[in-house]
Amino acid sequence: MSQNDDAAEEIAALKAEVETLKARLAQAEMLADRDPLAPLLNRRAFVRELTRTLAYCERYQAEASLIYFDLDGFKAVNDRYGHAAGDEALAHVSAILATHVRESDLAGRLGGDEFAVVLAQAPAEAAEVKAQALAAEVMANPAGFQGRSIALSISYGVRGFEPGLTAAQMLAEADAAMFVNKGRRKAG
Repeated sequence: MSQNDDAAEEIAALKAEVETLKARLAQAEMLADRDPLAPLLNRRAFVRELTRTLAYCERYQAEASLIYFDLDGFKAVNDRYGHAAGDEALAHVSAILATHVRESDLAGRLGGDEFAVVLAQAPAEAAEVKAQALAAEVMANPAGFQGRSIALSISYGVRGFEPGLTAAQMLAEADAAMFVNKGRRKAG
């Protein structure tokens, strides 16, 4: 074998190794952005993407809305059925959210039993309608675990985009609206 052949083999091996490393890096980046229980963005990735969405909306005068969800009485699910059942319920809600939003929207699990959805090109009124539909879907489709049906209840709050709002402000305001709605549901 000539030196050229050896060099060509070494270059081919290095190219293959680079491609393998690129694939591993892409996988690591994807895992770093995904919730471990759910097929959704984790809080870090969700806030990053919400920030990007807000910048886009501000620059192009576009609309977007944030829906903040919280499972009602979720501690009771863990207490009654165990944490494995609670994990299954969280994955179930995540799957519902992921399959019932557009590809242009964002869905994330913010932690614990809290989720959020960003609806691109949607004013707050449209987001309110979508939030009601998503909540109804969660409540109409109990989670399943070891042959048991686990009924879930969910509350939500909506905040439409306004220029100058930060991701943290939008999340805080949608969270506050969710608590108001949760209080109304308990009282009503």
